[in-house]
Amino acid sequence: MEWVNALSTRPSLEAAITEVSQAALKRLANPPDLGLVFISSAFASDYPRVLPLLREQLPDIPLIGCGGGGVIGAQMGGESIDTVEIEGDIGISLTLAYLPGVTVQEFYLSLDHLPDLDSPPDRWIETLGVDPADDPQLILLADPLMTGITDCLQGLDYAYPNAPKVGGLSSGAVLNGGSLFYGDRALREGVVGVALSGNLQLDTIVAQGCRPIGKPYRVASGERNIILSLDDVGETDTARPPLELLRELITQLSQSDRELAQQSLFIGVVRDEFKQRLEAGDFLIRNLVGVDPQVGAIAIGDRVRPGQRVQFHLRDAQTSADDLETLLQRYCETPTGPSQPLGALMFACLGRGLGLYKDGNFDSRLFHRYFPNLPLSGFFCNGEIGPVGGSTFLHGYTSVFGICRPRS
Repeated sequence: MEWVNALSTRPSLEAAITEVSQAALKRLANPPDLGLVFISSAFASDYPRVLPLLREQLPDIPLIGCGGGGVIGAQMGGESIDTVEIEGDIGISLTLAYLPGVTVQEFYLSLDHLPDLDSPPDRWIETLGVDPADDPQLILLADPLMTGITDCLQGLDYAYPNAPKVGGLSSGAVLNGGSLFYGDRALREGVVGVALSGNLQLDTIVAQGCRPIGKPYRVASGERNIILSLDDVGETDTARPPLELLRELITQLSQSDRELAQQSLFIGVVRDEFKQRLEAGDFLIRNLVGVDPQVGAIAIGDRVRPGQRVQFHLRDAQTSADDLETLLQRYCETPTGPSQPLGALMFACLGRGLGLYKDGNFDSRLFHRYFPNLPLSGFFCNGEIGPVGGSTFLHGYTSVFGICRPRS
């Protein structure tokens, strides 16, 4: 099995596609079975020409991709792989893989033809055309304006509960046609994806980059996405308005954290209600989207239900770095069998990178501390797709990694 990546920063689309195609093919000893392409929004006006040009070099393989506000890929020299994150500039990243023993099936989901959430799993399976019995691993790239993406992820989890799913929402500007690449053309809407079945495992790391403050609470009352009151965990007669609790918490913070809370305050929803000791990765981080000072309620970017545990969180550059490092360490310490990773994909929020760290290539460089010389590619997204607590969600301000390795 082989997994390679090539990156070009040539300003000519034809020259860039020729360069990445020839470089990637040269690094493979066998014909590729899969292609993934990510191209910066600097080429947005040329998106309709991307696949026709790539098909001249790669005529017969499953090939998907999308545009991005930045792309991630490998500049290779000598024995080492130098992964770079190109933000707001010209770049094309092409990944090719030779995958014997793996069935590769590309698919396209249109919002107009998605089953509703009341449909049985069979409807979703028919729409995707992939058998859950084959234990597929899913890579998903979606239109950033797709209002039904959350319902789509829920439906895919319903039909493929054991399938890991990673990906992101395209962030490439659309000036002429769509920013999703599938078959031989660019598409304006929907989801393009690939299902990998057989001798391949897709391990996931979802780094949300937040740290908890205060203590966990339990939702005492709420409706839709509005939390009306919170209880202390373990007690049932202490319900208070969440805004009142939040104001008290902020007065107890350090000066630097109080300033941070003015712009980077979030709430984490515990996904595993049976887990007692909470760690990084146990929370689904969601935005605070509004408050009602009269009743002390807060609205968050997700549905809530009584009984859920929640905790307020802060995000900054150091916390994001620490969170990713903790998750990488935990993954490396977890036995995965004798197989070694082939390659990895990185789906990072546009709000990370230089804007967060004030330093280029930060997440990819940290990743390579633990996986030196492992091919890594991806793009900067308008939203990141990855699992938390066994379910798949759309995230923000997150870096999602999909690490591919043979099962045997």
